[in-house]
Amino acid sequence: MIALVVFRVTAYLRSHRAFQALLPVLAVLAIVHGNSAPVGSEATALADSAVLVLPFLAWAARSVLDTEPDQQRVISATGAGGGAREVVAGLLAALTACVAFAALAFGWGLTLGLSALPSPAVTGAAATLHVLAALAGVVLGALTSRVIVPSPALSIMGLLAGYLAMLLVSASPLYWLTVPVTAWIKAATAGDLPARLPALATVSLVWCVAGLAAYAALRRTRP
Repeated sequence: MIALVVFRVTAYLRSHRAFQALLPVLAVLAIVHGNSAPVGSEATALADSAVLVLPFLAWAARSVLDTEPDQQRVISATGAGGGAREVVAGLLAALTACVAFAALAFGWGLTLGLSALPSPAVTGAAATLHVLAALAGVVLGALTSRVIVPSPALSIMGLLAGYLAMLLVSASPLYWLTVPVTAWIKAATAGDLPARLPALATVSLVWCVAGLAAYAALRRTRP
């Protein structure tokens, strides 16, 4: 299965699809961190970065899963020893790409976007938000990949609608129904992100697990 993960990541890079996510991510980071965040607002700047790159992480995950032709996916399932292993390999390949882009966003913000280094607690909380963004990106990208949504137009609209829904729902009292990205920013702005992180991370992880379960269930009917 590891070989299949490496194969898919390599195919993603060689097809130059990585640039479809890389260029927008670089543009967003250049805008968000165009001026160094003033002392005391480090958490807000880093939280903004995690939230704003999330749709492009989803785009990257979707591209990784869509790089392989449908016929090759069937062959990969046979070679990997079953459809379940092929699904897991695809998700791990998508996660690899998302983690790489999330690490780029976090590293850029930490080294170039701040006037002063944040406290270890804020740094750890911000790093966790970027990891959560990578996981959410994998789920959103998987649920809008070609095997689930064959129409490219509907797939793109579904990805954007999913992200907008995250923003809107997480700004409401029902934030626990989705990845609470707006709540991330609010907590960072209020200065209590490290204290609220366990609750916010739990909500985010529950949504991601539910999304992965839905993807796995849908894949059983879509070879």
